[in-house]
Amino acid sequence: MRRVLLNLNIAWRSLMNFKWRTALAVLGVFFGTFSLIVVSNLAGSLAMKTEQELENLGINLLVVRSGIVHRVGPMARLFSEATTLTLADAKAILDHGIAVKDVSPSGLTSFPVRYESTVLKAVLVTGATPNFQEVRNFHVREGSFFTEEDNQKFRKVAVLGKTVADKLFGIENPIGKSILVWRVPCRVVGLMEDKGVDISGVDQDNQIFVPLHTYLKSFVNKDNVNVIYVQGIDGESLPRVKADIEILLRERHKIKEGQSDDFGVIDLKDVTAMKAQAMDLITMLGRIAATASFTIGGLGILSIMILIVNERKLEIGIRRAVGSRKRDIILQFLLESSFISLVGGMVGVAAGFLASFVIFNALKYPVSISIAGLALAFAASVTVGILAGIYPSKKAIAIQPVDIIRQ
Repeated sequence: MRRVLLNLNIAWRSLMNFKWRTALAVLGVFFGTFSLIVVSNLAGSLAMKTEQELENLGINLLVVRSGIVHRVGPMARLFSEATTLTLADAKAILDHGIAVKDVSPSGLTSFPVRYESTVLKAVLVTGATPNFQEVRNFHVREGSFFTEEDNQKFRKVAVLGKTVADKLFGIENPIGKSILVWRVPCRVVGLMEDKGVDISGVDQDNQIFVPLHTYLKSFVNKDNVNVIYVQGIDGESLPRVKADIEILLRERHKIKEGQSDDFGVIDLKDVTAMKAQAMDLITMLGRIAATASFTIGGLGILSIMILIVNERKLEIGIRRAVGSRKRDIILQFLLESSFISLVGGMVGVAAGFLASFVIFNALKYPVSISIAGLALAFAASVTVGILAGIYPSKKAIAIQPVDIIRQ
């Protein structure tokens, strides 16, 4: 132990003779470790965030959208308007889908909303069925959701999202109050839980829910709906359910072979797959940057160690002459190179964790600490130090005491 401490003391004095070059080498290892830690933690956090967003949208959920699907890329889609998706389609999906647990048809349109002197120019009004809460995993926080009786009797009741409630009422309790949605007076019966932004970037709290039949009759005067939410019995059955829905709706809408569908069935896992691909690309670029940083740091350590060997030829020759073993010389230089890389690695780990928590707080992402990323960063920093010290060590033990005495 004393020998190791002595060697570390010698290493510290040697490195201080090359302060700037040592700092640059430490920075190379620092940036490599920092990149690995941040990218690993962020990748894990984004994976958790994606899972949360999926659960927020609904468990085992398929979304049937009205409109002709136009593909503009391998994964991207655009929908044009169509008016062929009906309540009868929703009932047919529920009746004929073996693996379908429940369906919830919905209509979506933006309308101005007013309470006393406060006016919101464009708020998403969603006509929904009473089972919307269970299908979409989106529940009432205060008051109650509307009932099937409200829906069948075309009652003008509304449930507010948190953002709408805050803008219209502030700290005042809105339940029991009347608001004007477009030209339709509605009584507020409930407040939805805080849901936040969904996977597509839409604020789910900035909307008002009304009974679907009321929406179709009093707001849009139509028979068609925009969306049918389909809940499968489990995640494994969703691809089969999606295929069955496509076949069923093509038959019901009398779409001939070769004609484009006037609807689209979206598996939300396909959407998250796009986000996963983007994150994989970011992770790969982060690892490439980390590799480049480690390489630069390793080259910096190598150049410093070669300079140190050239500067300390006399010391090495004297040590060899008085009985130092080759392995002592090798250990000395490996300790010095490893010391540089470990300092850079430890500072990089600390800064990486600090930056990760700052990012998590700023973006409101779940905290995720990657043990694999930590292990990889430490292993990489140690490896860089050892590899960068091998050649200078061999150069040091090649020095012969007799040559030094002659000089």
